[in-house]
Amino acid sequence: MLYPTIKGIQHLFPLFIIMGIQPKELSKLGYTNNIARSLAISIVNKHCKHDSKDAIKTILTDLLEYPEKYKNNEIWGKLAEHFSPTLINKQFTVYNLRNEPLNYKTYGNKFIDSLAKQQMQLAMQLPVTIAGALMPDAHAGYGLPIGGVLAVENAVIPYAVGLDIGCRMHLTIFDARTDFLKRYSHGIKEALKSFTHFGMEGGLTFSQEHEILDRAEFQSTALLKVLHGKAVRQLGTSGGGNHFVEFGELELKENNALNLPSGDYVALLSHSGSRGMGAAIAKHYSDIAREVCKLPREAQHFAWLNLDTEAGQEYWLSMNLAGDFARACHERISINLGKALGLKPIANVSNHHNFAWREEIAPGRYAIVHRKGATPAGKNQLGLIPGSMATPGYLVCGKGIDESLNSASHGAGRAMSRQKAKEQFTQSALKKMLSQAGVTLLGGSVEETPLAYKNIDRIMTAQESLVDIHGKFMPKIVRMNKE
Repeated sequence: MLYPTIKGIQHLFPLFIIMGIQPKELSKLGYTNNIARSLAISIVNKHCKHDSKDAIKTILTDLLEYPEKYKNNEIWGKLAEHFSPTLINKQFTVYNLRNEPLNYKTYGNKFIDSLAKQQMQLAMQLPVTIAGALMPDAHAGYGLPIGGVLAVENAVIPYAVGLDIGCRMHLTIFDARTDFLKRYSHGIKEALKSFTHFGMEGGLTFSQEHEILDRAEFQSTALLKVLHGKAVRQLGTSGGGNHFVEFGELELKENNALNLPSGDYVALLSHSGSRGMGAAIAKHYSDIAREVCKLPREAQHFAWLNLDTEAGQEYWLSMNLAGDFARACHERISINLGKALGLKPIANVSNHHNFAWREEIAPGRYAIVHRKGATPAGKNQLGLIPGSMATPGYLVCGKGIDESLNSASHGAGRAMSRQKAKEQFTQSALKKMLSQAGVTLLGGSVEETPLAYKNIDRIMTAQESLVDIHGKFMPKIVRMNKE
């Protein structure tokens, strides 16, 4: 029997009051992940406003036990779809690691901590691994190290992409002289305060428009349908941590790849990813991967989804949509700030660094290449490698080196953890350092002090064989989240 609404069982509950249901109550019923709870709350709030809490709990319990009964129901079908046969049947395969890791190329070995190297070696023992490389900014991460590049056979590893899917750098160059930064510093600060937002939710007080919000992919899975509202709210915003939006001076070299005259320009550099959308996708499909791909305990974060499976195809579609959403956020940030300050954009450069691509890694040999905090650096491919808020970043052009899997670092890389930086440095010391460097910081915290990062110029020297430098960017007015 299908239940089109709860009204069919109302006779069991004589008292009816308008009430919803809380996440803690759902957890007690067995709805143990955020996506299932979000779906349930959304349906209850929309369709069950006049039903008793007991009636709501009865149908939710029944759906959890017999999801197939509800899969075609117009109200409960989305929630039933979440409990797919993949999760219900828990069909899985047990895999063993290789006895020895495959060889891989390391750049800037002396700058990389031992834990990051251990994580990379473990990744190179996966049976699906084909090749790998470690960039000079590498440091320990969650699963694959930050700065790790991993090529695998016909599979995708959600945690080798990371939680912040499509995290990227975006540079907009404006038709303005660099003295604009001093003459209009107050206006720039006010624009950054009014037209950017950092943190968990949306926060912008004006409407955002972008074609990404109309994409058909948002209707292709139950999860993406739920995430569409979050995408609407968070469009044009940035996350916390090391994400930033900053104005600065860009010095372009002669014969640069942008074909712009050499000299100094006002530029806007932003760094952030796909916000809550990417995190929800990563967690959801990583849970599925760990159910179907059983690995030794120390390697469980490397669980993968075969791209021939439905779950693998769903993640691939969702990952690409999240990457496009991250790009859309940066485009809106650039448009909003440019309009607010009357600046005309003349060039843009943008690149992901938490993503997976299908690439030819040898003649006729294709693989899924994961770059966890690494910049694509194919031949003649433009990229951006920032330092810190008080040190230069670089506009680069890739050389297409096979040993690096056509990759380069995504920044200077952390020299110490956020916790250690918080314990070792003070806010007053940070302000003094930035003042001496001629940098104004809005928000931010000691966790992102330049002293917590490696020396960017040493990192660039360590990867001279991977990229050519075409421009140098110096931050001047930086906006970050206040931790």
